[in-house]
Amino acid sequence: MKFLPTQLLVFLKNKPERRNLKLLGKFLLVLLVLVVAFTVIFHLLMIREGETYSWITGFYWTLTVMSTLGFGDITFHSDAGRFFSIVVLLSGMVFLLILFPFTFINFFYSPWMKAQEHAQVPRELPDTTRGHVVLTSYGAVSEALIKKLNRYQYDYVVLVPDLAEGLRLHELGVRVMLGDQDDPETYNKVRVQSAALVATTSSDVKNTNVAFTVRGLSSEVPIISTCSFEASEDIMKLAGSNHVLRLGEIMGLFLARRASGGDARAHPIGKFGELQIAEASVAGSNLVGLTLRETKLRELVGVSVVGIWERGKFRAAQPNTKITTTTVLVLAGSDAQIEKYNQMFQVESNFTSPVVIIGGGRVGRSTGRALAARNMEYRIVEKDIARVKNDKSYILGDAAELEVLKQAGIEDSPCVIITTHDDDMNVYLTIYCRRLRPDIQIITRTTLERNLATMHRAGADFVMSYASMGANTMFNLLKRSDILMIAEGLDLLKVPVPAQLAGRSIADSSIRQETGCTIIAIRNGETTHINPEPNMVLPAQAEIILIGTVEAENKFFKLYGPK
Repeated sequence: MKFLPTQLLVFLKNKPERRNLKLLGKFLLVLLVLVVAFTVIFHLLMIREGETYSWITGFYWTLTVMSTLGFGDITFHSDAGRFFSIVVLLSGMVFLLILFPFTFINFFYSPWMKAQEHAQVPRELPDTTRGHVVLTSYGAVSEALIKKLNRYQYDYVVLVPDLAEGLRLHELGVRVMLGDQDDPETYNKVRVQSAALVATTSSDVKNTNVAFTVRGLSSEVPIISTCSFEASEDIMKLAGSNHVLRLGEIMGLFLARRASGGDARAHPIGKFGELQIAEASVAGSNLVGLTLRETKLRELVGVSVVGIWERGKFRAAQPNTKITTTTVLVLAGSDAQIEKYNQMFQVESNFTSPVVIIGGGRVGRSTGRALAARNMEYRIVEKDIARVKNDKSYILGDAAELEVLKQAGIEDSPCVIITTHDDDMNVYLTIYCRRLRPDIQIITRTTLERNLATMHRAGADFVMSYASMGANTMFNLLKRSDILMIAEGLDLLKVPVPAQLAGRSIADSSIRQETGCTIIAIRNGETTHINPEPNMVLPAQAEIILIGTVEAENKFFKLYGPK
């Protein structure tokens, strides 16, 4: 009922609805006059028969006969009275059982339901709307971004082209507004001038049109556009996009970065001011078999191991955590410290066979280029002849056939990267490759976030979600100074030192033990202490930079206050 005033305003704002309401009112007035007339005639006929009843009783008799209830407690005994009863009964059948429902449904109920629908899918946002994110379409990337916006209490709205789609998304809990992507008036109504961001994830042509339309209304609002083709990138920037994301290229870089080349090199994955976050696959290095305490990385290099990936699962680093050939270290340190780590632990690659890439689309080709930049040989298996280039890096054939995979080198390859856009096919190929080579590293791409766990169960060592990767990239471009998403479910946070911890040392605070978050830097004024010692005291006015999973972050804020 809290939406009743809004629905009434929407209902009465339109001229057709006001006209329908007047017609319904006229019908009810005619019905009332008829009931009063029948009540008067009832009294006159009863007096003729020598009976006297109150006006309330006459009104009661008229309604019971017109509604066909016919209790029979009051009846006429003359033919005139019975004829009148027939007239009242037939009139009631016509007016109450036929005309009234028809009039009510067509002139009130149906317009009322439309008014409710329009209240759920508004055509305009309130004038006071500020700092919101405008999404011009709803898809896998938008869905993942909305989850992150909700998590950090960012207002947003999704533009929908028709009411049916708007109602469907509204039922899913998505905030929507009705409007066309290419209509400038839509962006005026969505208050784009005061928005924090416009993100458009449609086709290249539509994204260009959106950017050009929005930029014509506001020169300040940041615009992020996704792009499928290299040729479209410059055009989108000319149209007004601040950031053009070729998600296929970015996904390829991420997948290639995860591939073990046998060199044990640390690769940067995020930066938070002076603080560098990197991942290092340790296979082939002398770190394998040691516990984190035994590596003495802090003493030797200065970096902190803030967590490890083990077959796609992130875990907080503990001193007794043992490093295996499948372990990937998450390191935090300065640029110089990360480079020192590489100098000390990087090894010569001992792999001579190429990495197998299944799928020769945009993501597969990007993965190949990224591997080539690391001086790693690769073979792309593709069954669409139009995508196959005339060089030794491509194998024409279906990856589901054993002979094709053997031709690509699956028997000796250190790694297979599955890049098709079909999640079902990727599950199939992951299971197949794991059966063929139990020891091979399998990296799989998934389009939808919900399939991450399925891919891991199928045997993938690492799974990268296309939707989540795109959402993380867009969220980081919101220019928030207090959070950076660096990997799937892994965040860097900058928060003021909680009052409960001020004046206590890091060791005494027990943040890692109680929440799973790790303090990797302390910023006090203009000074940043990277990888502070456990005995360092947390100043009251300082900021701490934490790294942790979503669950760890939630525990931290539950213990030490809201974001």
